[in-house]
Amino acid sequence: MTLASEIAWDDAILPFQLDRADIRGRVARLDASLDTILTQHAYPMPVAGLVAEAVMLTALIGQTIKLRWRLSLQIRGDGPIRLIATDYYGPDEEGAPARIRAFASFDEERLSLKDNPFTQIGRGMFAMVIDQGEGMTPYQGITPLSGGSLSSCAETYFAQSEQLPTRFAIAAGQSSMPGDEAPRWRAGGIMLQHMPAAGVGVATDEASGEDGLLSPTDLVTGEAEENWTRVNLLLDTVEETELLGPHVTTDGLIVRLFHEDVPRAFDAQPIRFGCTCSEIKVRESLSIYSAKDIAHMTREDGTVTADCQFCGAHYSMQPETLGFEATSPES
Repeated sequence: MTLASEIAWDDAILPFQLDRADIRGRVARLDASLDTILTQHAYPMPVAGLVAEAVMLTALIGQTIKLRWRLSLQIRGDGPIRLIATDYYGPDEEGAPARIRAFASFDEERLSLKDNPFTQIGRGMFAMVIDQGEGMTPYQGITPLSGGSLSSCAETYFAQSEQLPTRFAIAAGQSSMPGDEAPRWRAGGIMLQHMPAAGVGVATDEASGEDGLLSPTDLVTGEAEENWTRVNLLLDTVEETELLGPHVTTDGLIVRLFHEDVPRAFDAQPIRFGCTCSEIKVRESLSIYSAKDIAHMTREDGTVTADCQFCGAHYSMQPETLGFEATSPES
């Protein structure tokens, strides 16, 4: 019997590989990091669920990239849920945790608590931005919103933009453990991706996805198709309770699902909530403005303020210390 005090949630991403199928994967669980993101904003449930899914997608995808700085997802639409934005920052050094943050913008008056959350994004786009830092040009890929979920959008993105067959299985929700004062947000997910090899490419002249877009199955032929189909059928057997844990460990879940394909697990990547905002960065962003511009931004109480959409940090500054015509040093 496992005592509640012995149960450890992960906040980690575990890479693995299925040698017999030429498929790589990631399995992740998010606990405190996701709960921090969502409890800071108290989003309505439809918005919170989509943000949780986007955060999990970002964590899974970010860990697959040799990232020097940041991976961002941006989901924009013309519906009540206007924007979901996430950032994943690669670890600063070996063994250090990756960092993740997210926020959403929505029209509360138009939002329905009963309708399908994904449909409330409306028509729009799913964008992925890879920014390797100073001196590097960011890469951006965009596909339309399609498929009925953010996970389907991500699968379409990889098929259409990267020509890589990719699948996701994600679960998120609130649950309580003995000793918790309130329900906590937790999420679990698995990402599968066929490694580039012979037999992987555009396999058909006609795309089978929504609105004429490619789907993962359009990209595999021959033995690669057989392996991809078999592994995806196994993935379809995963249960929400297995994804969320904690009684099934992440490595145990890989073995349960894919033991016939000789899974190999690698070192797990810890992940934490982390925001990069600071007063210095706010001041730098305002350094391009004149004293007249700064005066327009000044509140009735004589200060210029800024709030971080990601973490809610509030910055209050004296106008004479801002802009390229500042007359006083920073206070």
